[in-house]
Amino acid sequence: MARSALLNVMVQAALKAGKSLGRDFGEVQNLQVSVKGPGDFVSTADRKAEKIVREELLKARPTYGFLGEESEEIKGTDGAHRWIVDPLDGTTNFLHGIPAFAVSIALERNGEIVAAVVFNPATDELYTAERGGGAFLNDRRLRVAARRSLSDCVIGCGVPALGKRNHGKFLVELRHVMGEVAGIRRLGSPTLDLAYVAAGRFDGFWEAELAPWDMAAGILLIREAGGFTTDWDGGATMLESGTIVAGNEIIHKALIEVVKRPVPAK
Repeated sequence: MARSALLNVMVQAALKAGKSLGRDFGEVQNLQVSVKGPGDFVSTADRKAEKIVREELLKARPTYGFLGEESEEIKGTDGAHRWIVDPLDGTTNFLHGIPAFAVSIALERNGEIVAAVVFNPATDELYTAERGGGAFLNDRRLRVAARRSLSDCVIGCGVPALGKRNHGKFLVELRHVMGEVAGIRRLGSPTLDLAYVAAGRFDGFWEAELAPWDMAAGILLIREAGGFTTDWDGGATMLESGTIVAGNEIIHKALIEVVKRPVPAK
């Protein structure tokens, strides 16, 4: 596949950060036996990866804005462009030696995501997309799954973490979806969950209370793989509302209806 200069910059930044995370991941696995645990080590790895990504991206495009999970937002002087970055999505997996985590980089232009890179260094899987150019996994063209009935589908989801609100609301959503689908999966990394929808591994996905860096890259990957991503009301406010539903045209619509199904009166 041919990549633009901007996408090449993003890929190189993700690969460089991923190489750093890969080395640290091996150390984290060794730290599991310690009493103190690897929490501080992982925080350092996370910040180091963001520093690598930020420096690589801003070196190439110094006027662009930068929104990352681990540092204050840089507004930039460009006004039209912003990098949206999660240097380590799946921190809890990383902390426990589970090889499901990723570097996520998206480029926003005038409010629209136009390029995306997701890299899992543990599996050496590189997802890329540019608006109008398709989505790819290690240079293989991606298409969302074509299943048309929820009863045949495996659906990804997010589970509210400790300290998050709405655990009860999620359990109601889960009960509704479980009654309609073949299976439900949670990877522990919304970035990878969405990439799996783009790759046809998951038929759909839903989650609430996400940050922009959790889903910016995945939104474009899915759209360029022929899928649909909206907020829970079917609109385009995912980055603002923190809610997302994804799938092919039929599954996306059906999943919204199930997720928003009202709680039965007692």
